[in-house]
Amino acid sequence: MSSYPHPVIAREGWLYLGLATAAALVVTAFGGWWSLPFWLVAVFVLQFFRDPARPVPAGERLVLSPADGRVIVVATTSDPYGEREALKISVFMNVFNVHSNRAPVDGTVERVTYFPGKFVNADLDKASEHNERNALLIRVADGSLVSCVQVAGLVARRILCYVQAGDRLARGQRFGFIRFGSRVDVYLPLSARPRVAIGEKVHATTSVLAELQPEGAKAHG
Repeated sequence: MSSYPHPVIAREGWLYLGLATAAALVVTAFGGWWSLPFWLVAVFVLQFFRDPARPVPAGERLVLSPADGRVIVVATTSDPYGEREALKISVFMNVFNVHSNRAPVDGTVERVTYFPGKFVNADLDKASEHNERNALLIRVADGSLVSCVQVAGLVARRILCYVQAGDRLARGQRFGFIRFGSRVDVYLPLSARPRVAIGEKVHATTSVLAELQPEGAKAHG
């Protein structure tokens, strides 16, 4: 496993965890068993912001899952960010999943674009078009384009992205975080071979979503 230079509890959650724990301690001191709901909240915050290291599968053409969750879309559709027809694979994260977002491929970030929007249930198809979102366009070594889009959900109202145009990303590298339930859409060349099905549970970095094909390969299906 390669070195993962991030704490096991994401820094994005330190303030929330500190406040939840402090509240639980205060109520424990004065209210005894009445503090139980506060400790449950603290435990929830602790598990939500966990950010474990993950092994990176071998294979430079493998497209890795950028998030933990459940696959809700595997379909050919229009990629509005790369302006092309593409294979779209979407992963929905509920509030019990790890919400750290990690690079699906090795490549160079060509563009990062933020779109303000609504906060409908991220499990719905319209969330990809109407919700608050942040799109990364990543160019891989063979020239293929991969669009990776962080989409806010019904509860998640804060998308964090730590890369900008010109940055190099390595597969499994942490590039962002979404708080409290959301989804990530990945748009791939039509020739990419999907390796997951709708309903399948995936884990960031360790799960393979698809495999990129050599330039000139026919579209999947």
